[in-house]
Amino acid sequence: MIANEVHGTMTGGKRLSAPEAVRLINDRDALVVDVRPQADYKKGHLINALNIPLAKFGERAAEIGKDKARPVIVYCALGSNQSEAAAKLRSLGHSEVYLLKGGMNGWLTASLPVTAK
Repeated sequence: MIANEVHGTMTGGKRLSAPEAVRLINDRDALVVDVRPQADYKKGHLINALNIPLAKFGERAAEIGKDKARPVIVYCALGSNQSEAAAKLRSLGHSEVYLLKGGMNGWLTASLPVTAK
């Protein structure tokens, strides 16, 4: 987990704790993007998260929308694979891209809600 945090910092991704992510979602209508495989997403994900698996991120990144100023929070299972997606979003012009510290596991550890819908 420490290696994931160091890697995220070195690749320029600002990592948000679960409570910080909740504030950004509630206060600024941040878009949440789940980059896990679809099967994992279907088992449970953050409410209103958009699933764009990392393996298909390059071809589907445009689904995130044209509002490049809207904050985007990217997460995976443990927080280790989300930096690549965040870098792609930044290269497409998204100005505020954040990583969820600890990924889905960090969210669950904070006892925050998930949905399988």
